[in-house]
Amino acid sequence: MERKVRRTDRLIPEKEARQILNTGEYGVLSTVSEDGQPYGVPLSYCFIDEAIYFHCALEGHKLENLNFNSRVSFCVVGNTEVLPEKFGTKYESVIMSGKAIEALGDDKNKGLLGLLRKYSSDFMEEGLKYIENAGSKTRVYKILLESITGKARK
Repeated sequence: MERKVRRTDRLIPEKEARQILNTGEYGVLSTVSEDGQPYGVPLSYCFIDEAIYFHCALEGHKLENLNFNSRVSFCVVGNTEVLPEKFGTKYESVIMSGKAIEALGDDKNKGLLGLLRKYSSDFMEEGLKYIENAGSKTRVYKILLESITGKARK
């Protein structure tokens, strides 16, 4: 169930929200555990073909939560500027929700290459070797985009 945005005057067009997803440095993945505890963790990510890709270890809290409930929220904050005299902040942010599934085979490689291009584009040759050596010790997940909302105060 998607909730209505309270400050509709701050909504930004979906195209602008997608641009923030493309250029954001990191995002926060929010999951819930079997006992109902929320868990938010910052991640490096890339946005490719309507999905957020991220890599992780072979096991851990995040994966336990995803195994219990694959529905997630993902938040990216773009540019910000504190406006002390206005008791506010200029900001841009995006919240998307969707279902997280493990990316396997060529899809896993697509995610790892996307991360390499985004964060280490000047080191592609070394990065490809790194992926080859560490790929079996890494899992890749993708969040299939179901909804996206962007807001900004300019």
